[in-house]
Amino acid sequence: MFSSLRFRLPALFLLGIGVSGLIATAIALALFQNYAREQLLTKLRREANGLTQLYEKQAIAANDTGAKTLRFAPAQLERATGDKIFYAGANVFPDQVSGLRPLPQNSVDWRSENVQTFEFRPPGFKRTYLAVLQPLRLAPRSAPFGALIVATPKTEITSSLAPLLGRLALAFVGGILVAGLLAWYLSRRITRPVLALSNAADEISRGSYSVDVPDVRGGGEIGHLADRFRDMASRLSEAEQRERNFLMSVSHELRTPLTAIRGHVDALREGVAEDPEARAASLEVIAHEGARLERLVGDVLDLAKLEAHRFTLLQEEVDMGRLCDLAYAAFGEEARRRGIDYDKRFDATPTIVSDGDRVLQIISNLLSNAFRWTPNGGHVELELSATNGRVAVAVDDNGPGVAPEEQERIFRPFWSRDDSGTGLGLAIAHELAVALGGRIELATKPGQGSRFELVLPAEQEDWLQAP
Repeated sequence: MFSSLRFRLPALFLLGIGVSGLIATAIALALFQNYAREQLLTKLRREANGLTQLYEKQAIAANDTGAKTLRFAPAQLERATGDKIFYAGANVFPDQVSGLRPLPQNSVDWRSENVQTFEFRPPGFKRTYLAVLQPLRLAPRSAPFGALIVATPKTEITSSLAPLLGRLALAFVGGILVAGLLAWYLSRRITRPVLALSNAADEISRGSYSVDVPDVRGGGEIGHLADRFRDMASRLSEAEQRERNFLMSVSHELRTPLTAIRGHVDALREGVAEDPEARAASLEVIAHEGARLERLVGDVLDLAKLEAHRFTLLQEEVDMGRLCDLAYAAFGEEARRRGIDYDKRFDATPTIVSDGDRVLQIISNLLSNAFRWTPNGGHVELELSATNGRVAVAVDDNGPGVAPEEQERIFRPFWSRDDSGTGLGLAIAHELAVALGGRIELATKPGQGSRFELVLPAEQEDWLQAP
């Protein structure tokens, strides 16, 4: 449970909210503490200033007339405000009737001419006080004869923080609850499609590719992941289907010539074919079917090498006119036997630098595909042209054409429109064309035929000498 995304996502979300809340609370308390301190100091300055003016007048009167100072009761002010009032300096108040608490001469810097704020612990007190010192003068700008110190316990600052701390705690708990509900909702919304994708991945790992991948509303990264996952499942399903088709097709393609070879070998071994002509015919069939097996195995190996990028290509001067004649002649007998109108048209006979055997293999595969889909009595044409630094070899047929949804699939290996054959011819032709720096273009109309065109580069400055 604790390792699941559904738990960790809201947990991390709440942890982030909690840490942010604690940091915000600490900052708020620090700011409020500074504010409370400044407010206390302002109050102390105000009290110290008022008391200073009162005692300065009493001190001036005592100095001028020798009269006793008026009785003043600081204790009442202390009880009303909670502050403590101290005096430090010369003894100018006769009989000490002022009611002020005297401080030792050296306990504070009372001779300073400026108002001071500081923290100190008065003699005989156990608590630390926040204090404001106000100098006392007999005349303006004269040297101070003493100072009044108005102080309040420093705990007043922390006591003022208690209500704020309670409110912040209440807000923090409320925020955590709201954030928890939001995190729970978001985690369920986010993890639901992720869990569905995980379940779909489990199904695919067990070989079941017909999984139902959920549609994710709103798009985003998870929606993109779901779309790509759906495409992957579809491609895996197609790949499995192609693999089954390939195994069935290859098995059939291998069994047919092997059966023929075995039959003729048995006939030769048992002496059934004693006539020299019969023996020669059997050997010819064995040779033909052996070549057919060799081509099939070669196609599979070629495709494997092309897909693994371990295919070696030669660089040699290739007479495209002569090469197309060779490819054209290889299908002449089949065209005559099936009554197919078989033509060729060479508008140019260029020479290029390429791998001649592989170019011939591509053209032969295209012609083989055209004859496979062209009905008896149909039409197949081979064209050769050279324009704009490109050599093009096109094969036209009047077969059934290729449907739009199949035009990309026909170049995939092991895929066949009628589930017959190995589905390797066009796939190998496509991979070889790319390896030679060219491409195969398809123009087709369903029911009217297809045109496969091999386009290769033919710039003379790119020619290389054959090794």
